[in-house]
Amino acid sequence: MTARRGGAPVEGAPVGLGRAMADGVVVLDGGLSTALEAAGHDLSDELWTARLLLEDPDAVRAAHTAFLDAGAQVVITAGYQVSFEGFARRGLTHVETAGLLRRSVRLAREAVAGVDGPRWVAASVGPYGAVLADGSEYRGRYGLSTRRLVEFHRPRIEVLAEAGVDVLAVETIPDRQEVEAVLEVVAGSGVPVWLSCSARGTSTCAGQPLEAVFADAASVPEVIAVGVNCCDPGDVEAAVVAARAAGKPAVVYPNSGERWDARARSWSGGPTDGAASARRWVEAGARLVGGCCRTGPADIAALADRLRPVPR
Repeated sequence: MTARRGGAPVEGAPVGLGRAMADGVVVLDGGLSTALEAAGHDLSDELWTARLLLEDPDAVRAAHTAFLDAGAQVVITAGYQVSFEGFARRGLTHVETAGLLRRSVRLAREAVAGVDGPRWVAASVGPYGAVLADGSEYRGRYGLSTRRLVEFHRPRIEVLAEAGVDVLAVETIPDRQEVEAVLEVVAGSGVPVWLSCSARGTSTCAGQPLEAVFADAASVPEVIAVGVNCCDPGDVEAAVVAARAAGKPAVVYPNSGERWDARARSWSGGPTDGAASARRWVEAGARLVGGCCRTGPADIAALADRLRPVPR
C-alpha cells in the first residue's frame, strides 16, 4: 500500500506536514457536520455527512472551503461515516463505495487547490462504532475479534491511501483493541497517519490508559502524531502529556464543550472557549490543533488567530 497522487508516490506533501509540525503549530479544521448543518443541510440520516457525498458533493467542498478561509491548514475529508458495510445497506456496490471514498479526497483536494499557502488533506478513517450509528465510538468494546476489525478497516484505508492523501486521520477510536487493528493495517505502508482517540480523562472511552495506547502507536513509524478528538476540552491537556510521554507530537481537536446524548440525538450544555485554552495545549506539546463537533469556521478563525504566531 503506497500513498499516491497523480500516479506517483507522494513524498513531498507528508514531509511538508512533518516540517510544519516541527516548526510550530498546524491548524486543523472544525466540525464538518457543524458547517454543513449551519448551511441548512439535514444530517439526521445514519450516514450523517457521508450522505452528502452522494447527494450534494458541492456542499461538502464549500464546507471545506469555509474552514480554509477561516485559517485551517488541514481539512479532514467527509469519509468518517463511509464504510463498505454501511453503504451496502443502501444498495451500493463495493466499487461504488470505493468511488465515494475517492470523491471525499477529491473534494478536499479541490478546496485546498483554491487557497494560497501550504495546505494538507487528511483522509478521515472513522471507528467501527460509527457504522453502528448508536454512539459506540464513545464506548468501544464492540465484542469483535481484532481480526474482524482489521478486515473492516483494511479496505477503506487501502482505497484512501491510493487516493493521494497527505495523511490518514484515524480518529475517534475508543478502544485499544481497535487501535491495534488499525496499526496492523498501516504498519509498513509508508502512509503517514495520525491516531486520535475518543477519551475521558486519561483513558480511552473503553477505559484503557491513553499513555499505553499511545505507546503502542509510537512504535509504528507511519504514525506522525497521537492524541484525542471528539472529547471535552477539559480532557485535552492530560492527553497531550500522554502523547509527549510516548514520544510523539500531540494532535487535539475537541468538541465545543457541549455534550452529545446518543439516545436523544441532541446536544446539551454550553460551549467553552477552546481558543483560550489552546495556547496551554501547545505549550504542553500539541502540534496539530483544531476542533470537532459543534466547532464551526468562526471558532477555527479564533483558534488560528491565537495559535499561528506560536513557535516551537
